[in-house]
Amino acid sequence: MAGRASARRAGVRRRALAAAGSVAALVASVAGLVGVPMSASAAPAADTALYLVTLDGAGTSGHLGIVPRTLRQLRLQHQQDLVLAEVGSPAPVYRWTTALNGFAVRLTRGQAATVAADPHVALVEKNAVRRLAGTTGPSGGFAGSGHRHGGAGTVVGVVDTGIWPDNPLFAAVPRLGRTPHGFRGACQAGEGWDADRCNRKLVGARWFVDGFGVDRVRASSSLSPRDDEGHGSQMASIAAGNAGVSVLVHGHRLGSYGGLAPQARLAVYKACWTAPDPADDGCATADLVTAIDRATRDGVDVLNLSVGGPASFDTVERALLGAAEADIVVVAAAGNHGDRSFAAHPSPWVTTVGSTTGVVRRGRVVLGSGPSLTGAMASTRGTGPARVVVGARVAAPDATRDQARVCTPGSLDAARVRGAIVLCERGSIGRVDKSAAVAGADGVGMVLANTGPGSVDADFHSVPSVHLDKHAATRLRHWLAGHPHGHISLRPLGVGHPPARLSRWSPGGDPTAAALKPDVVAPGVGLLGAVPPAVRDTRWDFVSGTSAATAYTSGTAALLRSRHGWSASVVRSVLATTAAPVTGAPSVLRGGAGRVRSTPQARPGVVYAVDPHDYRDWLDGSMRAGRLNTPSLLIDDDQSTATRTITNVGRRALYFSSSASGFTRHAVEVRPAAVRLAPGESARFTVRVEHHGTGVHPLDDGWVSWRGGNGSEARIPVLISR
Repeated sequence: MAGRASARRAGVRRRALAAAGSVAALVASVAGLVGVPMSASAAPAADTALYLVTLDGAGTSGHLGIVPRTLRQLRLQHQQDLVLAEVGSPAPVYRWTTALNGFAVRLTRGQAATVAADPHVALVEKNAVRRLAGTTGPSGGFAGSGHRHGGAGTVVGVVDTGIWPDNPLFAAVPRLGRTPHGFRGACQAGEGWDADRCNRKLVGARWFVDGFGVDRVRASSSLSPRDDEGHGSQMASIAAGNAGVSVLVHGHRLGSYGGLAPQARLAVYKACWTAPDPADDGCATADLVTAIDRATRDGVDVLNLSVGGPASFDTVERALLGAAEADIVVVAAAGNHGDRSFAAHPSPWVTTVGSTTGVVRRGRVVLGSGPSLTGAMASTRGTGPARVVVGARVAAPDATRDQARVCTPGSLDAARVRGAIVLCERGSIGRVDKSAAVAGADGVGMVLANTGPGSVDADFHSVPSVHLDKHAATRLRHWLAGHPHGHISLRPLGVGHPPARLSRWSPGGDPTAAALKPDVVAPGVGLLGAVPPAVRDTRWDFVSGTSAATAYTSGTAALLRSRHGWSASVVRSVLATTAAPVTGAPSVLRGGAGRVRSTPQARPGVVYAVDPHDYRDWLDGSMRAGRLNTPSLLIDDDQSTATRTITNVGRRALYFSSSASGFTRHAVEVRPAAVRLAPGESARFTVRVEHHGTGVHPLDDGWVSWRGGNGSEARIPVLISR
């Protein structure tokens, strides 16, 4: 009897899915939606967990038919309800119908297995919390000049920790340019946030917490789009903060600030939260997918996701596919664990961004009237000559020597520190907390000393401070031993611009993967951005990580969309083909196509365009491997040729010549050697690889370039794997 009932339910389900394929059935299915029982009032069982369920096929953003969006959405909801009915129709925590077809729901392990066995379900995975791909850290430079312009008419969607709207970087200033067309976002109310909090600059704001769990959020966190952590405000600053905003820190003007695309609008989607224990901070995948789905429905032009993750095609990647199908430039962080993981976001529809070093702010410790030691310094004012005291030797009466050595708050004796520069060792507490302790004891400056290997960082300190590496700190100690009553001075040296190098923690790509990652790298060390005053009383702070590099790239993408009106795939191509070489990059697996240019070439020459719907064909396997027209090539030893298509995006006909360079273990040839392309005309070319001898070959990499008669060059990375 039970078997017949089960078969009858399966037959009903198959007939319902078939009926939902026509417009008439879609209209009729509205009543069916109401008839499916949803146990919203039932409390979830104690042994349940939150699962993310993705059904086959695209969301409404990837639909090619003529059926209206509302009816397509009803069809997807009906399909979801039929799957939910198999496990008792539990009420979903979230539904997704735009970027993908799926839902988040609490299930037992057995129920999850039942759902996973459904032939119309593509993926079932547990909700998980991911870390942001950036931390406050060493200083470098501003995202862009305070007098930049560009980005008008575009909306950058930022999925992160929210935004602090009171900073002038996010104000509705004049000269924002034309109003974006097609954006349908809204301003969602919440704690300390009214529905009219948005403006002409901040055009949308939403928040999603059900995946993370309200009961897991820190008590001081705002259940609203308001940023409590600072990371989201920093990313929004770097990508699209207003131009010409003065940076004032401790009463000193450090310059004028502007994001990469200061005329772009911002839409924020708060999906990352702080917990009572900072180790539990992060972004639940259910909230991330919901934010991506909503941003896709709202119609952003660029989507910034400064969150890492696994190098796999999970639910987040499938949601990002839906965003790409909606012609959104999707930019995401490669992650910060290059020593133990491959680059995150392995999908060809995502521009995955690694990190390079950037500008440095330097200072000098002048030893009496003699030599000097160079370190990191953010302050624009110096101090001294003043006597110098070692923190460990000036402990307060109620503090230990070890506490004073690292200058913990309250550990220094003001009677002996007053008017002096204090030598503090790194460790135990935050760097800026040490200078606050020096200021609290009436010291006039600080030298922060590394006692082992580690970065040298310039921060916004309470007193002028220079951070020295271990070698320089040892020289200072030797000098102090011979000059016990000596005086030193701290002097700023300003901003330096050393050649950009890959950040040591920026991950490389998997040589066995289906797409070459990272796509590009960008400055990711010490970028300045706005933070809430509760995070830093300076209201500004530096951030490092591939998250900052991602925001930098998102701003650049907004510039390209605004200036040229290109499609998302063309913008992705231009970001890669006009990237600059990175000094010392060991391979394209670490540096991708190179470093994103903040002012990309106005004439990229040719581009590698992709029909957004080709991405799904590639994922489903209906497109032959290697045929997706990405601006990179992966060739294994089983292949001898690969093909790509270039398109002239210039305004006049030009000859373009091809070349292959950089390969050391294989002979690589490009055919044809030259083509003539009219504006908008395309040509297919072949890359032929000659494998020498037999057996296993080591990795080899290089570049294929097309140079135009107008001086343009479009260069893509090529990896030849084992």
